[in-house]
Amino acid sequence: MAWIGLVVGIVTGVVYGAVIAARAAGGPLVDAPYVDAMLWSIGIGIVVTVVVTIVVAILTRRDGYGTDVRDRQISARAEHTARAVLVIGALAALVLAMLEADHFWIAHALFVGFYASAVLEGITKVALYRGGVPSW
Repeated sequence: MAWIGLVVGIVTGVVYGAVIAARAAGGPLVDAPYVDAMLWSIGIGIVVTVVVTIVVAILTRRDGYGTDVRDRQISARAEHTARAVLVIGALAALVLAMLEADHFWIAHALFVGFYASAVLEGITKVALYRGGVPSW
């Protein structure tokens, strides 16, 4: 299930970036309309993740309740690792707001923080499931 969030996160982020780049059409990114594309990418990412997770659970006959200690350790470590990136994104947005930067940059600092955090969490989960949880 870790792969689902990772793949959906990467795809939605790349598609969002392509849409914004196309909307900028070689001009400044700040002038590109982004709000609807950002909201759509977030919404579609959530819906696709939920739907694909449900379909995979049905096809593999997993009810989602069969977690063990290892699953909880992996989830905790992945969330802990990803949280740092999320905090950095939030601090970047805070600094941009204090500097009275354009709303575009503030929104994207938050968006990139959430996006990078989700992707890092997925990468961490996949790596820990493949390599094992270190015991430090």
